[in-house]
Amino acid sequence: MKTVFMVAEKPSLAASLANILSNGKATSRKGFNGACSVHEWTGTFRDSSARFKFTSVCGHISGLDFVGKFNSWDRCDPIDLFSCPVEKKDATPKLKMPQFLASEAKGCDILVLWLDCDKEGENICFEVMDAVSSSIRNVRSTSVTFRARFSAITEKDIKNAMNNLQFPNENESRSVDARQELDLRIGCAFTRFQTKFFQGRYGDLDSSLISFGPCQTPTLGFCVQRHDEIQQFKPESFWYVQVTVDPDQKLEWQRVRIFEKEIAMIFYSIVKEQKEAIVESVTSKDNFKSRPLALNTVELMRSASAGLGIGPHVAMQIAEKLYTQGYISYPRTETTTYPTNFDLRGVLKLFERSTEYGEEAKNVMNDFIQPRKGADAGDHPPITPMKMANRSDFDGDTWRVYDYIVRHFIGTLSRDLKYKSTTTKFIIDGEIFTSTSNVLIDAGYTKVMTWQAFGKNELSNPYNKGDRVQIKDVKLVESQTGPPTYLTESDLISLMEKHGIGTDASIPVHINNITQRNYVSVEAGRRLKPTTLGIVLVHGYQKIDPELVLPTMRSALEKQLNLIAHGTADFRAVLKHAIEIFRLKFQYFVTNITNMDSLFEVSFSSLADSGKSHSRCGKCRRYMKYIQQKPARLHCSHCDETYSLPVGGIARVYRELKCPLDDFELLAWSSGNKGRSFPFCPYCYNNPPFPDMTRGSGCNNCTHPTCQHSLTNLGVSSCIECDKGVLVLDCTSSPKNWKLGCNSCDCIINIFDDALKVTVDEDTCECGSQLVTVAYKQEKTPFADGDDKKTGCIFCFNEFMPLIEKHKAVENRRLNSSRGGRSSRGRGKGRPHRGRPKPPKDKMAQLAAYFV
Repeated sequence: MKTVFMVAEKPSLAASLANILSNGKATSRKGFNGACSVHEWTGTFRDSSARFKFTSVCGHISGLDFVGKFNSWDRCDPIDLFSCPVEKKDATPKLKMPQFLASEAKGCDILVLWLDCDKEGENICFEVMDAVSSSIRNVRSTSVTFRARFSAITEKDIKNAMNNLQFPNENESRSVDARQELDLRIGCAFTRFQTKFFQGRYGDLDSSLISFGPCQTPTLGFCVQRHDEIQQFKPESFWYVQVTVDPDQKLEWQRVRIFEKEIAMIFYSIVKEQKEAIVESVTSKDNFKSRPLALNTVELMRSASAGLGIGPHVAMQIAEKLYTQGYISYPRTETTTYPTNFDLRGVLKLFERSTEYGEEAKNVMNDFIQPRKGADAGDHPPITPMKMANRSDFDGDTWRVYDYIVRHFIGTLSRDLKYKSTTTKFIIDGEIFTSTSNVLIDAGYTKVMTWQAFGKNELSNPYNKGDRVQIKDVKLVESQTGPPTYLTESDLISLMEKHGIGTDASIPVHINNITQRNYVSVEAGRRLKPTTLGIVLVHGYQKIDPELVLPTMRSALEKQLNLIAHGTADFRAVLKHAIEIFRLKFQYFVTNITNMDSLFEVSFSSLADSGKSHSRCGKCRRYMKYIQQKPARLHCSHCDETYSLPVGGIARVYRELKCPLDDFELLAWSSGNKGRSFPFCPYCYNNPPFPDMTRGSGCNNCTHPTCQHSLTNLGVSSCIECDKGVLVLDCTSSPKNWKLGCNSCDCIINIFDDALKVTVDEDTCECGSQLVTVAYKQEKTPFADGDDKKTGCIFCFNEFMPLIEKHKAVENRRLNSSRGGRSSRGRGKGRPHRGRPKPPKDKMAQLAAYFV
């Protein structure tokens, strides 16, 4: 009996597909990586008995990255990134996904891939094939590996896909590889250079990263272009004649408006002298407002932003969740026409019993009309509801997105909106005025898409040709032209689609990036207003090389990547050509960076003028400036040196203590009362003094043999949550708070509340951890025998255990949540918890041996 190994893109999707394919008979077990389950059953595969194993990945298995020193911002020139070697690395090392897949695939004969049916999905197919190549023979053979193509998680679609298996498309996978490499090389080179250049000169940029992206930057360019149009707009006065006739009917002037007041006054005088308006003609005709085309990704994102007030990034996350739960079809598609064999009536029938849409669905079914023909992009069918849901099944935003998708689908099968438009033409001494009224005839699709409803009927008096109507009032009204408004997310999505910037999958990511990087802010009505940083960046690119911010470069590149996907262009030739173009552009950008810097000078403050005096420099003994805006830094204006600080917290002077290596004042960093904290030297943090220290390390990672704040003297035991960390005594909040903090993960253990002093002894417990001495004031001692000072192991000494357990339960829930699974923040593997932490490994003995 052959064994068939199946892989989906997400754990929840694997569970749904396994349930359908096994007819609900699959048994499930947890995989050894803790994130993915394995579903097993026995059935038939191509008319033969087979054993099935169905599991999943969690997105991409591997990601592209630079090798060795090229990952360091300080050890290589950014221009080297255009030619340096790159390699595929494990995308999520903690999940050990390649090892997990290889282990589960052992003994299997067939591989069936159920990844999302887009280019990224094809790329993950080949990542899975590489991961299991050591376990499944001839994995690249068309008789061993198969690809399931599906657009909805319904029994009909899934079983149809199982009966029509294909082979993965390597050309589409290669196009994704090319895009990843180009974005990595181009983005990192420009980002590293401009981030280091400008953060080393200005203190109030308020952005931890000044990033550049081949798609991100043109996206920002659209927003700044609209901002420039608003700033450059000059209002212009105009005048128009406004006439009111009986009974209070305002007429529209055929000339609309006049920009010269004197000429407008002439027309006003002509009309004002008349007492009656003559009806020249009355015309009526039926007008229609077309029902929508079938829903694609771009329209979903536009409508979610403009109509629901939900950003495109969040909207697509919700749509992905609805898809994996089987409520809608695949949400990433460019197609706006239903396939000829699509069961529209079957989907519509699902909602006839719905309390929300039942009446509309029945009416449409009884008067069924074929939908409008849209565009067929050849990818997936339009986004369609696949299962009925109730309002109580979802949270607020999820229901609103689902509700929109259902109503849009029913709207595509409804009649067009029909209304009657009546236009009356008036003559006043040769000047023509009109009055138009609209009356609804058939609400059509707006019965279900209520937000596009017609509104009130505009009833007017029934005039006849030749009627003379009394003029009640004549005014000359002055007004001014107004500037355009800032782009909405919906407007921006339309521009990106029009110019070929990004794909339906990446458009929301690019918009989210420019907001997260503080290049634009989202204002009322989901309008995108560029910040000073965003404006200066775009204007700087325009001064140096306008093509860097224009959409034409990326649009042309996307066309070349599509040629790779279609198999009509060579992967290496396209990659080499694009890299060389951007390498030359980068060289020119670096040479002319002063053009952009001149804009930054007038918009931002220099480091010397930013921040406030904080701690002393170890070189000149003068006070350095503490700049708290992102990214946090210390700047010595005398030495002209800048030192990076830990992110996400506050740094304060630590009791005016000094580092024994460089004489810099020590600082204490804290992320909050219940968060991590540790002392560090600003110089050592940026320039590690020992080979085993990495950049960005505090004193809790320093192996100095005699410093009283180092890991050597304050390390207690190996971490109880991760495999590589050490629990270090944190004295930065003493004597108010004492705690042990891991120097690698977020594990924190609060200890010895109200203790006067806590020290780490040189002696070691049998379990491998260092002994700890704690002292209390006599009147506050918690010990039963009344002693105010005791020494012991925090894990083994019985009198210490109540003083630790109490705080573990309250302050550090991760210890309790690690039972039988991952910690609450996903840090490391869970371990059994039997009333006290697992005895640590003897890492302190290793440290002692190192110094001996």
